[in-house]
Amino acid sequence: MTELEEVIDSPVGWVAKHIRRYVETDGKEGHQYNGMPTLLLTTRGRKSGKLYRTALTYGRDGDRYLLVASDGGASKDPSWYRNMVENPEVELQVMADKFRARARTASAEEKPPLWQIMAKILPRYNEYQAKAGREIPLVILERV
Repeated sequence: MTELEEVIDSPVGWVAKHIRRYVETDGKEGHQYNGMPTLLLTTRGRKSGKLYRTALTYGRDGDRYLLVASDGGASKDPSWYRNMVENPEVELQVMADKFRARARTASAEEKPPLWQIMAKILPRYNEYQAKAGREIPLVILERV
């Protein structure tokens, strides 16, 4: 990922608006969204090779950032997650802090306590898991 590459923001209108506000204010507006902490995640497209950015609710486990690939309980993994699995080097923006990170999916052994951290932030994750018909991945991101 280089400074010169174009980043394509989410095509979902309210998400794109959220991203713009976040970027323009270095997260002063947008970091807290409906009472939840959010970050901006940039992934490289697994097919196109282009950079894609979205806003996601996150949690923390020490120095690690946590994401839930729920897509609102959809039956398939979100695009950002599929991109991240193919290309685990990602970029994050948390408030004004912009940095590279390596992403991985939590193992079955490490997932339960991390899931509890995320379910405290957004209890609906438990409902999403119940309706998804798939095991919703929990993502661990570590600064590189």
